[in-house]
Amino acid sequence: MQLGTGLFTAQRRPDDDREASERYDEILTLTREIEDAGLDSAWVSEHHFADDGYLSATMPTLGAMAAVTDDLEIGSCVALGPLYDPIRLAEDAATVDLLSAGRLTLGLAIGSNPREFDVFGVPRAERAARLADLVSFLRGAWSEGELAYDAEFYDVPTDVSITPKPVGGEVPIMLGGAAKPAVRRAARTAEGWCAPSSLSVEGVRKRVEDIRTVREQEGLEDDFTVYVLQHGWVGDSREEAWETMCDGYLYLQRRYQEIFSGESVDELDEERKQELKAQAIFGTPGQVLEDLEAYREAVGDDVHVILRTYHPGVGTEEMIECVRRLGDEVAPELR
Repeated sequence: MQLGTGLFTAQRRPDDDREASERYDEILTLTREIEDAGLDSAWVSEHHFADDGYLSATMPTLGAMAAVTDDLEIGSCVALGPLYDPIRLAEDAATVDLLSAGRLTLGLAIGSNPREFDVFGVPRAERAARLADLVSFLRGAWSEGELAYDAEFYDVPTDVSITPKPVGGEVPIMLGGAAKPAVRRAARTAEGWCAPSSLSVEGVRKRVEDIRTVREQEGLEDDFTVYVLQHGWVGDSREEAWETMCDGYLYLQRRYQEIFSGESVDELDEERKQELKAQAIFGTPGQVLEDLEAYREAVGDDVHVILRTYHPGVGTEEMIECVRRLGDEVAPELR
């Protein structure tokens, strides 16, 4: 069982008066700490046009993270696939993979926010088809020789050779999403699937069972990684851990509600706050370990949990301490 953390978003909470450059420097500081702590991975997320500065440029950020680490898996969880020019994504992802000596995992999903699609000029109705087309395009772009793939949504000649090529000829692709078509798309076309934080352990188990069935039916025997995204914190007690992460976590969830709906949300209602608290994994190292072990019991030893401890507005030193405790007191017990 592997354990990573993030997801870096560089958001500015209303009570955070730091410059954007300081928030991005914080990302690199935390990335170094994640590797030093012996954790397995660090991740960024992506959204656009947010007034709190939500991180929009995944590949440059991942390139910087690659430059300050040596062994850490780095990745996007997730990049909004339908919004990308496929040539630029193929080039940029391959470049980050080369800079990191093959440590990049490219996480992609269909996206949701109506404004993002409107501004990029991409019809939301096409997002699932565009993601599927993008994955096929990337496979062709990273293979040796000419592209040899006729893209459905982009007028790209099939006789071009897109460079550079990633380490080993391919960047592992992980696809997100909880709906059955998204899960089965990942099973058939990707090297991994990421379970969103809204899914229960049982929900994850059912979807992994479906993935294994699909891959068996398709005769797919290559390695496939199940990632599980969850929010959390390690502290001296359950109460102290929740108090530390609460404001940043609920702020993030309120912003996500706005992003997914395209409508303004002034405050989460109390019922929603309690639901989110029940979903999160927080407490002493032992309590966190117990909750993480539930995923191992549900889907097996090869699960990779991304415990999201980067919550906007929580102090850098507090986040460093949490990362170190994950590395010292939680991760060794999972291996």
